[in-house]
Amino acid sequence: MLSIKKGLRPAVIPQKALILVVTEPIMKDFRKYYRIKGTPAEIYAALTNPFSITLWTGSQAKMKEEPETEFSLFDGDIEGKNLSFEKDSKIVQEWYFGDQDGKSIVTITLRSDRLYTRIELHHSNIPDEAFEDMVHGWDTYYFGALKEFFEK
Repeated sequence: MLSIKKGLRPAVIPQKALILVVTEPIMKDFRKYYRIKGTPAEIYAALTNPFSITLWTGSQAKMKEEPETEFSLFDGDIEGKNLSFEKDSKIVQEWYFGDQDGKSIVTITLRSDRLYTRIELHHSNIPDEAFEDMVHGWDTYYFGALKEFFEK
């Protein structure tokens, strides 16, 4: 039984309360090192020359080694914009993910390692729902295919 003191009103609590929580999409970063037999100049050319890209991917590629140009790889499955190039050592690109607000930036750094090239990949701002596919794609279709091309 509810008792009310003089001058006080009971609090009214609705039967159903709706709590709305607005969150930002979850974004992830991916960083990995790869090692491929070949010089940094050879690997760099394979990543920036559209004819070379077509050879190791088996797919059409659109690429210019110029900042602020659009690129397309794997018959258009990957699209984006080239941001900067450092000849034979670094490539920075923005990769597009639909309507995503934040920029997804890919940085590929090449360093000589005797007869090999050590490749550092850093891919930032990957949508959570695309993360596992992106990791698989990097390992299998991108650097996996490039390694197979150079080391067969």
